[in-house]
Amino acid sequence: MSSISYYTAEGLQKLKDDLQTLKVKGRAEAAEALREARDKGDLSENAEYDAAKDAQGLLELKISKLEEVVGNARLLDDSNMDLSKVLIMSKVKLKNTKNNSVFDYILVSEEEANLAAGKISVKSPIGKGLLGKSVGEVAEITIPAGKLEFEVLEISR
Repeated sequence: MSSISYYTAEGLQKLKDDLQTLKVKGRAEAAEALREARDKGDLSENAEYDAAKDAQGLLELKISKLEEVVGNARLLDDSNMDLSKVLIMSKVKLKNTKNNSVFDYILVSEEEANLAAGKISVKSPIGKGLLGKSVGEVAEITIPAGKLEFEVLEISR
């Protein structure tokens, strides 16, 4: 059961680059580790060989999962984005109604989220609470530390 995820051009390219690195460099390193372990003698009692085989299996699983993510990824076109409400890829200016602090966030897919860069996931509590809101609306968001209220000041791309 796969789900479609939406990415920016930059985020999708990073996924593809990571996949390529795992396929080329990761597989080469796994093969070398197996070769070295095999050269150390009897395979039936070689813990290093077993560990290398396990690591290779985990690498292949990671590659498989990343291939599925890339296969189900869709590129977002923000050129015709609806700016009347908060959607994925919206740049949102928010005001915390309790302390009047103002924040700028971009809502992105879960894999692209990076709070330090001002990118929050649409699946995070704040992201979920903001989706569909319009300028002037207040979003009540429940987080582990309590309730927050954010007023949407501006939506752009």
